[in-house]
Amino acid sequence: MSNPGVWRKEPGARLQGSRALDSSKLQAPCIVRAPAGGYRLFYTAVGPDKPFAACQGYILSAVSDDGLAFRTEPGIRLAPQPDVPFRSLRVIGPSIVACGNGRWRMYFESRGLAARPTVICSAVSSDQLSWEFEDGIRLESPGGVGGPRCLLLPDGRCRLYCFRSEFGPGGLTSGQRVSARIVSAISSDGLQFEFEPGYRMRDRQAVYDTAGISAAEVIAPSAASDDWTMFYSAWQKPPPGAKVPLHPSMDVNAVANGNSDDFAAASIASDMSGYRSRIFVASSSDGLSWQPVGCAIEGRGYGTDGLDAVHAEDMSLIRTDSGQYRMYYAACDKDGNWRIASALLEPRSGSAGS
Repeated sequence: MSNPGVWRKEPGARLQGSRALDSSKLQAPCIVRAPAGGYRLFYTAVGPDKPFAACQGYILSAVSDDGLAFRTEPGIRLAPQPDVPFRSLRVIGPSIVACGNGRWRMYFESRGLAARPTVICSAVSSDQLSWEFEDGIRLESPGGVGGPRCLLLPDGRCRLYCFRSEFGPGGLTSGQRVSARIVSAISSDGLQFEFEPGYRMRDRQAVYDTAGISAAEVIAPSAASDDWTMFYSAWQKPPPGAKVPLHPSMDVNAVANGNSDDFAAASIASDMSGYRSRIFVASSSDGLSWQPVGCAIEGRGYGTDGLDAVHAEDMSLIRTDSGQYRMYYAACDKDGNWRIASALLEPRSGSAGS
């Protein structure tokens, strides 16, 4: 995919809150082929049926024959463990790869209390439904890491792209976040990762990227002459003096204390506090040094119509049966409702969508 092309948004939502497990908030999709055929969409959610009061998110799934109409599956795929400090409150943002022997490995972001940085952990499954946590932490950093996206490399290794946060004086507990950049780590076994030097994508490079970037999905070249392509989320702060209609929910400070009975409402209040997110494209000749190309998906802004009017982020891509790429992404409208939307890459003239 040396040329990212034009993305056509598909009508309606692929998934929206429909049950007590996901009626409060859902985002961070991950699309894979289901073993029995069709597609399985994993996603982050929270709702009244969360497993314990302080829970801030877990991973659910839905299946589809055509990649457009999805049926939710019962139960929770992965949930936080209150007795494990680094994943006691939140298990979100799945990324899934085949790991051999008919098994899959899921990488995900997890966290405990606010004083602990977010980390990346993993779980394995033989059927994509029952998942078993793997011991330990796959990747960590003093300011926190998250938004994992795993890419299997031709030499058998895997590269994990993620965002890494850095904080100023006061650190994680009382400092201000000064950067959230895309970095990468490499592994030969999928368990032990080493950060690669430097960063893959620097934040705050343009007016639309003033509050950090996250969730970088990378498409490796299909031919030696092609470039690597990265899709990533960038956040923009509200302009000075902007008056934004706030969501009628709890104070955003409830997000920080880690034990709000209505975490989703507090989280949505933060989502609707003037920030916007969009999905952008970058290009690379080696998968390590990247240059921004442009915007792939964006809404029209606060007060306008559209599933993604305010936020478009956390994308996951897959090739359809026709060979085109379909992007699933988290979308938030003017009223603070989160859904999973999709867009299809328009084929270039004389091409099937390469």
